[in-house]
Amino acid sequence: MSGPKNLVRTRSLGNADYVRIRHPLNPRSEIRIALLGDRVGMQRAFLSIARMSPGKESFLPHAHSQQEEFLFILEGRGLAAVGEQQVEVGPGDYLGFPTDGTPHHLSNIGTEELVYLTGGERTAVEVARFPSIGKVAVFKNGAATFYDDGSGQTFPLSAWIAKD
Repeated sequence: MSGPKNLVRTRSLGNADYVRIRHPLNPRSEIRIALLGDRVGMQRAFLSIARMSPGKESFLPHAHSQQEEFLFILEGRGLAAVGEQQVEVGPGDYLGFPTDGTPHHLSNIGTEELVYLTGGERTAVEVARFPSIGKVAVFKNGAATFYDDGSGQTFPLSAWIAKD
């Protein structure tokens, strides 16, 4: 019995239902993700089930400026870096990341697969800070452009006011 179009039976997902993703600047990054929200037609929020093998990492420590994000651990053991703290997480633990500038990152420190739900908001543009590599990324139109943190030219609002 398949059910309505709004139902995803995650127990029935196979390898072909997952996308393997990596952060291009972290060779230890590797996650398999099934895009649950996309399967039911969601446009404004995303929800995925993620699977990370032992010894692998999510992406790089990062902080969002536009999109809130969360993780809910279902199986396995992970190490979450949240700001300056590192905390072990396991089944039933929830991590929420508002757009307050706190960098976060997840690693699988167990011997089994780390399985978790990840979700949050979708916006047309996202700007994220990657403090461990000194970069800022702008995500737009299906691509990410990385800039060296602090390399731009800053103008105070007063510089935009014509005085003559």
